[in-house]
This record gives sequence, C-alpha cells and structure tokens, in this order.
Amino acid sequence: MANTSFPKAILFGSIGTLIETSEMQRAAFNKAFDEAGLDWHWDAQSYRDTLASSGGLARIETYAQSRSETVDAVWVHQLKTHYFTQALKSSNATPRAGVLDVMKYAYDKGIDLAFVTSTSRANVDGVFTALGNTIAENDFKFVGDASMVSTNKPSPDIYFEALKRLGYKAPEVVTIEDSEPSMIAAVDAGIPCIAFPGENTTHHNYAKASSVLTHLTPEAIKEIEPVPLSPELA
Repeated sequence: MANTSFPKAILFGSIGTLIETSEMQRAAFNKAFDEAGLDWHWDAQSYRDTLASSGGLARIETYAQSRSETVDAVWVHQLKTHYFTQALKSSNATPRAGVLDVMKYAYDKGIDLAFVTSTSRANVDGVFTALGNTIAENDFKFVGDASMVSTNKPSPDIYFEALKRLGYKAPEVVTIEDSEPSMIAAVDAGIPCIAFPGENTTHHNYAKASSVLTHLTPEAIKEIEPVPLSPELA
C-alpha cells in the first residue's frame, strides 16, 4: 500500500550516509597525488579541512589554488576515483549504524527510497559492489550521479533533479546527509535534513539540520516535521 503521510520518500544524500568511506577516500587521494608527481599529502586533519568543499574535484582545485599551483585536477581526480573504487571492491564494507533499520521501515511503510549523490557513476557502482547483497541499487527509486547536474553540492541541483524524477515536492520528503556542504544542498532545496556526520565531519556546523544523529532510527524519521514550501519552490 502506498504511503500517504510524511515522508513519502527518504533520501540518502551521499555515499557516506550509507557506508563510512572517509579514510578510504583520503588514502585514494594520497595515492593519486603520488602517481601525479605532486608533493601533496593529506593527513587526517588536513583532509578534514578539505571537506569544507563538496566533491573530490573541487577539493583538489581548492587545494591547488591555496598553494598557488597549477595542476590537471580532472586527471588527478580520475586517478583518485580509480584507487577509491579499487579499495571499495576489496573492502568488507558494511552499512552504517541504523541504515538497514531505516530502509526496512521505509519498505514496510511504502515509503520510497532514493540515493541523491552527485558523485561519479564509477563511485556509485563501487559502493553497490562493496555492499554486495546488503544494499542494492534497485532498492532505490532514484539513484543520482554527477552526469545529471552541472553543479555539485552545495548546489541543490541534484535534489531538484531527484524531486522531479520522484514526483514529489520538497516538504513531502526527508533527506539524510553526512557533511555541512551536502546538508546545505538539501536545505536550499527546501528539504528537511537529518545530519548523520561521518568520522571526519563531526566538526561541521549542522545548525540548519532538523536533527544530528550518530545512529539512524525509524523513530528519528518519524520525529521530523516537514518544512513549509517557500513560494519560489512551489
């Protein structure tokens, strides 16, 4: 039976809302820097600092600018994606705490699920490969990737695309995000957002989130109130 109450859909917003990959990604960046001949190395703190920007390409570009260096950011990011997807495929990744409980709740209540990431398709494929039979792409009514939008988060464009394809308005859904820039994307789309910080984003400012959790639960979803639809988003 179709769900007729709030929310009509639960949107998992980023890779990190499903599985914890932050340190895998940091290692992949450093391998890419080595292969590209860059004398860059992101330790845990410097990597956390880069997470103020959403998307690996933007992080590389921002870091190069901070060092007044010219690099082929697209190529370096391609190298990073290669190493990251390799690491995912060989990992024993498991869903983050409470993710499966929320997905089961959605299934039982007839609530649609979506994966509203704007990362590369290669990363999306890597995530589902890593999760094996635990979480599959066909569990989601919508799966986003970078090819669908011209501007990455914190732009809300991927959320607008998801709403259009799902057939819902912003106040009818709730999203889960793991970083401040991604939360801003959801909020700017008019969608109430649960912050679910990853291991390297606990220090972000989640003041605009409806709640901040370390463990997802169906109860947390039930407690979220829809935000009023602004005239420009109506």
